[in-house]
Amino acid sequence: MTEISQFNDWLSGNPGLDTWVKIGLLLAAAWLANFVVKKVLLKGVVRLLSLAKANHIVQLLETHVVARLANVVPALVIAYGIDSVPHLPEVLPIIVHNVCNAFIVVTIARALSGILTVANHLYELQDDARERPIKGFVQVAKIAIYGVATILMVAVLIDRSPVILLSGLGAMAAVLLLVFQDTLLSLVASVQISSNDIIRVGDWVEMPNLNADGDVVDIALHTIKVQNWDKTITFIPTKRFISDPFKNWRGMQESGGRRIKRSLQIDQQSIHFLSDEERQQLYRFRLLRDYLDSKQAEIDAWNQQLEEAGKEPVNTRRISNIGTFRAYVHQYLKNHPKVHQQMTLMVRQLQPTSDGLPLEIYCFTNTTAWAEYESIQADIFDHLLAIAGEFGLRVFQHPSGNDMRGMFQQMPSN
Repeated sequence: MTEISQFNDWLSGNPGLDTWVKIGLLLAAAWLANFVVKKVLLKGVVRLLSLAKANHIVQLLETHVVARLANVVPALVIAYGIDSVPHLPEVLPIIVHNVCNAFIVVTIARALSGILTVANHLYELQDDARERPIKGFVQVAKIAIYGVATILMVAVLIDRSPVILLSGLGAMAAVLLLVFQDTLLSLVASVQISSNDIIRVGDWVEMPNLNADGDVVDIALHTIKVQNWDKTITFIPTKRFISDPFKNWRGMQESGGRRIKRSLQIDQQSIHFLSDEERQQLYRFRLLRDYLDSKQAEIDAWNQQLEEAGKEPVNTRRISNIGTFRAYVHQYLKNHPKVHQQMTLMVRQLQPTSDGLPLEIYCFTNTTAWAEYESIQADIFDHLLAIAGEFGLRVFQHPSGNDMRGMFQQMPSN
């Protein structure tokens, strides 16, 4: 004890050295406190938490909450230990004290933000999280936390009451509204999107005016992230999903069927009534036998009522090749194993154009998978394009260069 007392007396006789030694001891104490808290106490807490066998949650807690709160301890050691350092200017301990308190405020704010991050992560593990994402609200809460922390930090640094700073915010309200107008609009849009269930993570959305066409992978406060089918990423402001038109394909995906709506352009010059020989040839089609029998019986009954006028073919009803082909397509789709039979299914003629008579196929596949849907659609039209000739029909297409060359080659030369 005598040696320690002599050492203290010797340091007291050297003010500069005494100050630096005490500062060094203070920093060593802060480092030791940080080491004990992070390497000993917190490791024990983490190990206790790991017994819950939720390693990803433990990692989030350790990274976002525990590690940040641990930084408060050395700041407290410095804040309350600076007063024990002798021979310092009077203003310096006040500055150090205020800076440490401001650091503690920021650290606590970051820890609260980490708690919100962990809470959002836990919520995303729920089954209904995709339908009601809360990430936007979490971000608003973080903004509020950092806003309050900023006011408290400034108040601590200038050693004034935060009430004084808050009293001046009324005059800055207009400026704050102008600065944070995008945040406020995004907040309102997030509330509407969540309450009205407009979009969810995983939805296929299409917004042509922004060249976005793909799956929603993230919904945040300010932006919604869409991964397009070419694997590019489009960031769309959240408020655009309220103000701009877009298409959400979720209804199609949930229905279990995807629509086929495509037309065959029939050359109108190939349309004619079936002769008896052609009608007999079409009996080879299993799908047409019931149609041909019922249609012929209907036509015969109609024609019998004409009596003498029925002797002229122009006065009678007859079976046409286009009508028979339409009936065949309908029966083909009704018997197709990949066509959804509980959804709308029809084959109809559209308004004739200069490109021919459109025969539209309107039905739904029994799958919503994109690649499989395209394969089913292609298989159907492969078959119809190939079978149309059996009905004496031609599919219209504009003449190509090869067609024109063949026509000139057939012309007699002078």
